[in-house]
Amino acid sequence: MNKIYARRRRVDILVKFLCAGSAAFGLIWLGLILFTLLSNGLGGLRASVFTQMTPPPGAVEGGLANALAGSLIMTLIAVAIGAPLGMLAATYLAEYGKHEKLSAVIRFVNDILLSAPSIIIGLFIYGAVVVPMGGFSALAGSLALAVIAIPIVVRTTEDMLYLVPTPLREASAALGMPRSLVIRRILYRAARTGIITGVLLATARAAGETAPLLFTVLSNQFWSLDLTTAMANLPVTINNFVQSPYAYWKQLAWTGALIITLAVLGLNIGARVLGAERSKT
Repeated sequence: MNKIYARRRRVDILVKFLCAGSAAFGLIWLGLILFTLLSNGLGGLRASVFTQMTPPPGAVEGGLANALAGSLIMTLIAVAIGAPLGMLAATYLAEYGKHEKLSAVIRFVNDILLSAPSIIIGLFIYGAVVVPMGGFSALAGSLALAVIAIPIVVRTTEDMLYLVPTPLREASAALGMPRSLVIRRILYRAARTGIITGVLLATARAAGETAPLLFTVLSNQFWSLDLTTAMANLPVTINNFVQSPYAYWKQLAWTGALIITLAVLGLNIGARVLGAERSKT
């Protein structure tokens, strides 16, 4: 028995060491990425970045105001489209069609969309929206981001609804409440923190995507709020500026990358905090 115990003890120590090493390896690379962004982007972080338009080639003054506004607009539209659709789909899967064959098909398709490369979604929206409309548009970009956000909201909302205790449903039904009212007044409130967490994660994922925007909205050097035309956005602007030969454009690219990284990091931290609060309650 002592030999068996000693062997298991060695295996346990080895596995713990490998787990700790893997975590440290990931954290080291994350730290290096953040350090690189801070060291290259922090120097260009000034008020003009948020107040001035993207500069023309060769200019030494300018900012990212139009790109930031465009990204914010498209992300908000995408979440406004994707979050309700994802919640409704998840509600059907968790409450109405839990054991139906159609639900299994929907879950399978949702899992595919979760792991599908975003460039594929961009190509789909390009063929379905951009070509019929005759040009790039912010609306097409928003739809592409919405398609990316929907499966995340579906998965998180369905999981959160499953965590609501069944006795709550039974007690509400015993009082004569319609099923739709039970879902709205009881289940959504009980799972509210988890649902908000899923929406924040979907927002973070959509805000940082570049590939689908290259095929749907492209970019614009000017200020524009017209959803039917090309609109400046931060990911594509960073992609264009970092490949340019102009030093100021490269500096703006680093600064934009820092801004979008901090925004995504903040959303993820917010989602984790909400998730931790739900676990405590």
